[in-house]
Amino acid sequence: MDKENKTLEVKKSNKRILSGKVKSNKADKTIVVAIVRQVAHPLYKKYYKRTKNVMAHDEGNECNIGDTVRVIESKPLSRRKRWALLQIVERAK
Repeated sequence: MDKENKTLEVKKSNKRILSGKVKSNKADKTIVVAIVRQVAHPLYKKYYKRTKNVMAHDEGNECNIGDTVRVIESKPLSRRKRWALLQIVERAK
């Protein structure tokens, strides 16, 4: 294969990626992210919001409260941490 025709292959991951807002960053290297999703009521079909708080690993302690972030599934890092910070989408104002 020629060096000119080499392309980098990106691995497709089966890990879920979610986005949400940082609610807390008080613990060391840990953030709490609020994941908001809309669910339709089974009978009335009205949409309402459901919120789930997940703990995510933040290695550099770079997130602040109010930041919009993306988190990815990871191996269990502690009793409640199953997510890791992927990127900061938008900083809090």
